[in-house]
Amino acid sequence: MATLLLTAVGTAIGGPIGGALGAFVGRQADQEIFGGGTRAGPRLKELSVTTSSYGQPIARTFGRMRMPGTIIWSTNLKESRTTQGGAKGQPSTASFTYSASFAVAISSAPIERIGRIWADGDLLRGAAGDLKVAGEMRVHRGTGDAQVDPLIAADRGMLAPAFRDCAYVVFEDLALADFGNRIPALTFEVVAAEEEEVSIGQLLPDSFPGRQKEVLSQAHGFSDEGGPIGSTLAALDQVYPLVCRMQAGRVDVAAAYSTPETILTLPQQLVPIRDDDANERHRKRGARVGHKPLALRYYDEERDYQPSVQRALGKRPLGREHIVDLPAAMNAGGARELANGNAQRARWQNEQVIWRIGELDTQTLPGSIVRLPDMSGLWLVRSWEWFDRGIELGLERIPPELASNVPGDAGAALVPGDHIATPTVLFASEIPAFDGANSASPSLVAAATSAGLGWRGAALFAERGTTLEPIGAAGKERAVAGYLAEPLESAPSALFMPQATLVIDLPAADLSFSPSDITALSMGINRLMVGGELLQFARCNRLGETRWELRGLLRGRAGTEDAASLGHDAGTAAILLDDATMALDPTQLAPALTMRIAAIGLADDEPVFAEIHNAGLSRRPPMPVAPRLRQTGSASQWSWTRRARGYWRWIDGAEVPLVEDSESYLVGFGSGDTPHAAWTVATASFALADTDRAALLAEHGAGPLWVRQSGTFGLSSPLLLASLA
Repeated sequence: MATLLLTAVGTAIGGPIGGALGAFVGRQADQEIFGGGTRAGPRLKELSVTTSSYGQPIARTFGRMRMPGTIIWSTNLKESRTTQGGAKGQPSTASFTYSASFAVAISSAPIERIGRIWADGDLLRGAAGDLKVAGEMRVHRGTGDAQVDPLIAADRGMLAPAFRDCAYVVFEDLALADFGNRIPALTFEVVAAEEEEVSIGQLLPDSFPGRQKEVLSQAHGFSDEGGPIGSTLAALDQVYPLVCRMQAGRVDVAAAYSTPETILTLPQQLVPIRDDDANERHRKRGARVGHKPLALRYYDEERDYQPSVQRALGKRPLGREHIVDLPAAMNAGGARELANGNAQRARWQNEQVIWRIGELDTQTLPGSIVRLPDMSGLWLVRSWEWFDRGIELGLERIPPELASNVPGDAGAALVPGDHIATPTVLFASEIPAFDGANSASPSLVAAATSAGLGWRGAALFAERGTTLEPIGAAGKERAVAGYLAEPLESAPSALFMPQATLVIDLPAADLSFSPSDITALSMGINRLMVGGELLQFARCNRLGETRWELRGLLRGRAGTEDAASLGHDAGTAAILLDDATMALDPTQLAPALTMRIAAIGLADDEPVFAEIHNAGLSRRPPMPVAPRLRQTGSASQWSWTRRARGYWRWIDGAEVPLVEDSESYLVGFGSGDTPHAAWTVATASFALADTDRAALLAEHGAGPLWVRQSGTFGLSSPLLLASLA
């Protein structure tokens, strides 16, 4: 504000020169009122990501850091095409997926290993070294004798560089479907030294004569993007005060307040400082007041190395807060301790003394720590100056250590889960047709699931002799499927049984069922395929970590009454039919629909096979219902009600559409497979004369009389009309 005002006034009075002087004075006023620059040190990058720009600096890494990378080599995207659909009356759909091979430089100094890798903010590689998508990864540690990567050599030939003294990572055929079929933005957890702490000497060139091993307290990692060494030291000096010391004819850069084992006590002053010149120098030196309190920006380890801020305790200064950026990895408590320590030093920076002695000890040089005979505390020798009446030492008070430190808080962070991929568990079954589905095509589903959250889907294949042909991919959502833990007894299918139960074991503790009510059941919710029976449940209760009890059952749904009447053994597969199950294209499985399918996921060393159970269930006519008997003279006439595949709700009670080529029924006496006598009728009724009945009983004895609907693709289960005796 003052800059603008005084610039305008100065220009009006003195022209351009007056305007420049006014701007200079205005800036000085704004500096005093609003404070100076609010940030110091190299800027922290908001989790910078992979680039491929020429001239981009590749930082040196010390300790453990999260670093972006620079793409230094890449191939073109590799395209894979998959076709699905194409059944009768349906168009085929082609889907494309892509993979890429590329190399990313991550450090211009040797490293020990690579930890986690993030891609677009999600984990691409976990702490256990597992890739979350398909592909291979190789790490080149950046040693001076590194060999050329074989994949780069195959692509570039004799021109392939080895990138020695540069740590880089090579990805081979990395699947890109999870990243929009493009190379994602990558960041890497780089471990330059597993246990070694970051020291001042590591940051200095090898040729520097004094390479101190004093560690940077609380810093577990540091990133140095190069440039003048003075810039790096200046950034450190904002948080870790440094000092240059002369030792044995060389200059050492060390921590300013590191206390030596022995501390020299200065002699008494020769003559008290009384002259005006010395007093004036004393006042100038004692007027320096540091910024307080101090806010420190850093990379927080507890938040996956995201930039964080810790502020020192104390009253906030007027104007803008002074913030220091430090490209170091640390935890919240360590950063808070450093911020409090810097604020403490700032409060004591005006405690300065000029001490005049007659002879300079060789151990009392700038950077030394001394005691004073008449004053408490420790003092840092900042300067010394020769005069005709002695040597004046400029001393600065070393602030006392804080009695206690308030712990820091890293704050909340949405950290992606790091889950290990687990093997695939695969189920496949033919299920009844629903909602008037194409009666000529079988309804096939696959249910792929796993025991862990790290499962990220699987590719599905059809078995063709000794080969596997791709038929699509299971989604990332795991299906709810398992096995009966106890036998399920036979039951009728006409009534809702509120107390009936079944017990099922699921492969994972996080997989679960949801309760419902009778109204929702009538709309088709909570459908469970158990063996060859489709049933529904109303309530669910967890019995153990992976064991569930389902209560309130509707048995034998969608024409599976015959399976309900037989019951099921323990170990029978059970699949919850919801959005997580995948519909299979029957045209990709024809002609042998009884074949096996296979799944291959990240954790599957070998294909996981599953047989398609209940072959023919969806195209088999449902069993007729409601048998009725009417005696007419010398004959008995039975009638029944037919049903149609895919039409199960029967809301209005009207005749359902006939989905078969023609209406036909097979009536038999005796065994359903090898009857003693059989008749074919074209209507839903059958008459048996008393004489014919007597002849059957005389020849074959007592037996059942049944009817089966004849369909385009087979016969229904038999409906018992009567037991003739």
